[in-house]
Order: sequence, then structure tokens, then C-alpha cells
Amino acid sequence: MRVRALRRDPTQPEKRLWAKLRNRQLSDIKFRRQVWLCAYIADFYAADLKLVIEVDGDSHAAREAADQHRSQVLRGAGFHVLRFCNADVMDNLDGVLETILMTARENPSPSHSAPPSGSLPLPHGERGQ
Repeated sequence: MRVRALRRDPTQPEKRLWAKLRNRQLSDIKFRRQVWLCAYIADFYAADLKLVIEVDGDSHAAREAADQHRSQVLRGAGFHVLRFCNADVMDNLDGVLETILMTARENPSPSHSAPPSGSLPLPHGERGQ
């Protein structure tokens, strides 16, 4: 089971990011790690937001075309994909978390979006008093 092995032996950047994402620590968003999506294993996934987060190691520099294809497949299936390199996670974790939060705010799920404000729209052609 490749997923189990990946969960059991994460990279240092994955461990560091997971420490901030697990147990709904980031804005009460539930993340899972090493999840099968569209025949790929996503490093982190927030199902409510359909948000995939990938942490790319140094070996990914040579795999850029494959990573782009993978992102296209996931986006085509309706997922939002964020990619961060190891150095970003290790050297700028706060910036990585802020980017994740901004993406979550731009693409809220029904359970994370603000309740509607004001009155309901009037049927076509009617005016309010």
C-alpha cells in the first residue's frame, strides 16, 4: 500500500505543514493527507473545499511537465490545486498558510461560507418598497 507508506514516512516539509493543518487548526478546515484523487495521491486534501495541496521536493524540478499534467487533470475534475516547494514550507511556512487561507476564502464551501445577508432577491420585475 503506497498511501500507507507515504503516511508513515513523510518528508520534513510534509511533517511541518501537516503539524499546522491537522486537527482543523487552520481556520477549522479539515485536511486529510495522502489521499487518492483521480488516480493520483494528493499530499493534502480538504474535501469541503475540493482543495489539493502538493509539496514538491527537489526531485520535482525534473518532473515539472508531469506535475503540470497532474494539476490539469485535477483541475479538470473540479479541484483547486496549490503547489509549494519544500523550501517554501521550510523557510516561509506562514506565507504558505496565508496562501492556503486566501484560496479557502476565495473558494468557500457551503459549510465555510458566511450566511447570506439582507433580504432575498425579488422575483424578476418586482420592486422593493
